[in-house]
Amino acid sequence: MASEGAKADGIGAANGKGESGKLSNKAYEKELTRLHAELVKLQEWVVQTGAKICIVFEGRDGAGKGGTIKAITERVSPRVFRVVALPAPTDREKSQMYLQRYLPHLPAAGEIVVFDRSWYNRAGVERVMGFCTHDQAREFLKSVPLVERAIIDSGVILLKYWLEVTEAEQTRRLEARINDPRKIWKLSPMDLRSYERWYDYSRARDEMFIETDTGLAPWHVVRSDDKKRARLNLIGHLLSSIPYKAIPRAKITLPKRQKRGDYREPDYAFKFVPEKF
Repeated sequence: MASEGAKADGIGAANGKGESGKLSNKAYEKELTRLHAELVKLQEWVVQTGAKICIVFEGRDGAGKGGTIKAITERVSPRVFRVVALPAPTDREKSQMYLQRYLPHLPAAGEIVVFDRSWYNRAGVERVMGFCTHDQAREFLKSVPLVERAIIDSGVILLKYWLEVTEAEQTRRLEARINDPRKIWKLSPMDLRSYERWYDYSRARDEMFIETDTGLAPWHVVRSDDKKRARLNLIGHLLSSIPYKAIPRAKITLPKRQKRGDYREPDYAFKFVPEKF
């Protein structure tokens, strides 16, 4: 997927759409509100029909995966939209078939599973940082299209997104994590080691696309330097990729409350939180 002439600071940077001005918060919130309403419709359709949806998010550190996932899930039920972000594998998991620890997290009927990084760790961080051998990475790339075919054949709608960030924007975001006490937890020693290896990751990404960007399970690339536009574009694409329909809903009215009767407010010293604001 990556063109031969793609610049080092991002896929297709030379022929991509240029900036069209900053998107205002008002415009962003208005469109996000509309998309949130559609995500709720999608949720109701999934529950009603028993659909199974799996969404994979990949990209370099600082590409905006976490913020995009939050934008998708903040107005829907966590019992339907389930986010999976697995920690480093245990010794037992390291001895298993590589994909084994991911399979139990695939969606059942009526679920949407969002992978914040996925089995593609082997094609990216594990390969670049030496956590697997070259042969293991090559074997993964050859076998994963077969596994994804099996997933799709089981009735799962599989969507794969790669968030593409440029070198300059990644640097800006990682530096912001260093200088913001609210974000410092997002920066790990592994992030710093990965940051050094931009071109190793580029090569790994390019080969991953060549081997796993299939007609059945294609990669969808989202330019993510502009976080607001990236979120709106991705959510819009996600919704357009699923054949959901609005489920008819009965009109809802609040019932009348019961009468007070003999109830009286208790004479009790409640321990209220101090009201400093």
